[in-house]
Amino acid sequence: MFRISSFSRSSVTVGLATAALASLALTGLAGPAGAASSDGGSAPGADAIATRAVAQLADHPRAARASSGLTFTVRQVQSDADGRSHVRVNRTYKGLPVRGGDLIVHEDANAAYDGVSQTLAAPLDLATTAKIPKARAERAAATRDATTAKIHGFDARDATLVVDTLSGAPRLAWEVRSVGTYADGTPSSLVSYVDAATGEVLRREEKIETIDGDGQSLWSGHVPLQVSASGSSFVLKDPTRGGTYTVTVNNTQDGALCGGLLNLGVGCAKEAQLTSPDTSWGDGTTASKETVAVDAQYGTNATWDYYKQVHGRDGIFGNGTGSYNRVHYGKNYVNAFWDGKRMTYGDGNGTTYGPLVSLDVAGHEMSHGVTEHTAGLSYSGESGGLNEATSDIFGTMVEFHAANASDPGDYLIGEQFALHGTKPLRRMDDPATDGHSATCWSSTAKNLDVHYSSGIANHFFFVLAEGTGARTINGVAYNAPSCDGTQVTGIGRDQADQIWYRALTTYMTSGTNYAAARTATLNAAADLYGAGSPQQNAVAAAWSASGVQ
Repeated sequence: MFRISSFSRSSVTVGLATAALASLALTGLAGPAGAASSDGGSAPGADAIATRAVAQLADHPRAARASSGLTFTVRQVQSDADGRSHVRVNRTYKGLPVRGGDLIVHEDANAAYDGVSQTLAAPLDLATTAKIPKARAERAAATRDATTAKIHGFDARDATLVVDTLSGAPRLAWEVRSVGTYADGTPSSLVSYVDAATGEVLRREEKIETIDGDGQSLWSGHVPLQVSASGSSFVLKDPTRGGTYTVTVNNTQDGALCGGLLNLGVGCAKEAQLTSPDTSWGDGTTASKETVAVDAQYGTNATWDYYKQVHGRDGIFGNGTGSYNRVHYGKNYVNAFWDGKRMTYGDGNGTTYGPLVSLDVAGHEMSHGVTEHTAGLSYSGESGGLNEATSDIFGTMVEFHAANASDPGDYLIGEQFALHGTKPLRRMDDPATDGHSATCWSSTAKNLDVHYSSGIANHFFFVLAEGTGARTINGVAYNAPSCDGTQVTGIGRDQADQIWYRALTTYMTSGTNYAAARTATLNAAADLYGAGSPQQNAVAAAWSASGVQ
């Protein structure tokens, strides 16, 4: 449907044979001579589109929130089949990264300016000299509070100056990176934003994104696999899907300094290759260590196929390379997480939860990678709820797309591994029924844990796809309420899915909140189905039915 080209600092200045500029300034414009594309080649015309996008910002200074000291770096070019383009641009101010300053420049099919998507409300005008030193900021970030009290071995360091626009009014802040582990063994890679004038901790953002939850798999029955020969045996590595593979860490877990934002690589769980003398894996029970590895590899395959076949996306990263899985992580570990390059799965505790390798969880966690490499939704506040909801939405769509008879598609999250009457982690028709999540938006949504504020967008997606009221789908009963008392007729999950993906990749930015998500999905629906179409009207009605006006 469209082609994406990435303009990262490494791919522009290092990865290209021809000379290129990493930054495209508001004045003295110059464009990259070539750009790495999603398939590893050079996207024809992408360099011209990138240069033109920044020129559009120079021609529309109000839209650019222009002020002295701005520099724009093109991160990604997306070209639609009809000739429209959408260019993601990062912003620096007087040499400092602007968190929440990213934007998307849109052009129509005639290369004419067609607006900007962003969350920055006004031009930047602030001093960039810190009043408190770096060491004091690191001490402030290390202060125990409701967030850091949960983290063991918490070590705050590596502070850098940024402009933070996601804590309210833009201000100079120290961005302090830290590592540690939670009580259940989940690693922490926390970023704290400390006011460079007062030393106040403005906000914290966790970068490890979790949920709270042929082979014989545990949850998905007998599944096909692509494996690779290794000497006289075989390994779970799929050369047809970017080289994705699965290893075991034999119930060990990472130390506080393994990976994360500091990437020290110390004390990581030791990975071991799983091998088989033949091409058949697992026995469908936990008695075989291979079984959950089959689930993990199958989940990776199903997620890859969903994005490729439904959205034309070449893997999680969009460039044809695969991620990998670690299974048997920790002891009695009831969680799974994506850390930016791989999936890690716990075996559960055996009483309330089994191994967390179900298909929707695989799709959920790997979809964090898609969000990271597109909109980059900040993992806090309302944007964090949208980040989590995006993973719930696409994880659900992976399950429906797989059409596996052993795990039919549903709008429940984690129902497969919930044992002995334990409820699923979340449900999308009426999220508040879990006692924690929000079904309807309110001004306090930004204060909720991101796994619970995600309920608002989950409810929106269910209503958009299926409608309000009671219904049964694949044997599961649902009853979606309406926050404004209206009744909504759904447009079907496939069209709802296309609208959400288009909104994420084309209109959402790191600071998108629920009001902006409404605008983004309305724009996406207009792009796909036409302004004033039944689909666009349904988007508006579904958001209103979720309390977002």
